[in-house]
Amino acid sequence: MNKNIITRFAFSLLLMAVFAVSASARDFVLVIDPGHGGKDVGARGVKAYEKNINLAVAKLFGEKVKKECKDVKVVYTRDDDTFVKLNDRAEIANKANGDLFVSIHVNSVARKNRNRTRISGAEVYTLGLHRSDDNLAVAMRENSVMSLEADQSETYQGFDPESSESYIIFELSQSLYMDKSIEMAELVQQSLVGNANRADKGVKQAGFWVLWATSMPSILIELDFISNPTQEKYLASQKGQRELADAIFEGFLTYKENNPVMPETNNESR
Repeated sequence: MNKNIITRFAFSLLLMAVFAVSASARDFVLVIDPGHGGKDVGARGVKAYEKNINLAVAKLFGEKVKKECKDVKVVYTRDDDTFVKLNDRAEIANKANGDLFVSIHVNSVARKNRNRTRISGAEVYTLGLHRSDDNLAVAMRENSVMSLEADQSETYQGFDPESSESYIIFELSQSLYMDKSIEMAELVQQSLVGNANRADKGVKQAGFWVLWATSMPSILIELDFISNPTQEKYLASQKGQRELADAIFEGFLTYKENNPVMPETNNESR
């Protein structure tokens, strides 16, 4: 064979190898947001605090992802008992160029509610219209953490988490990621019901600031009601936290399989 042909063939193989490396698949970036933390304890049960349950389930979920999905990079908005502003949570997710944002919370109802100690069930939220006063109440409770921030008015541009009029910003917002957010929400809700045996309170929409501020498909999970003593005991137990984390993982795994990330070239950055 002609020496020049051999040289050109070898060069072609080299180019193919370089292109394969430069256009290699990148990691899927999963941002896990354990709600509340530090001075913000969240909802309270008889003994348990929401912030501790959220963190425990979030870390179990993240650890399972790291173990089972080597092509996923896990980013936490907090990994200890730290207070993180809502705006900073979204900023962490956006700076990480996340492919998916999962915020983990525990539900509760007001003490005056007659069904306070009996209500139970999981529900998963995406950003959108409130649909009901109950959805708005949940969003108001989760957004109320803003009041713990000294620069609340400046940071959130005058948004008042306790005023229903402020929520028009979410009703006018058209999310580019709504379809994917709903897909993930439905998968997680189905898994929480089917695998963790939670009562089904459905997939809902409401105006959560942290979901609005993240530039990626985003969901907020309410695992169950800490105001119900039976569910509080489950939420605070190692068994319950493991089952809930595993259920979220199963939903995530299906979502990831349905939504592979696009490969990046050496000219792209994450």
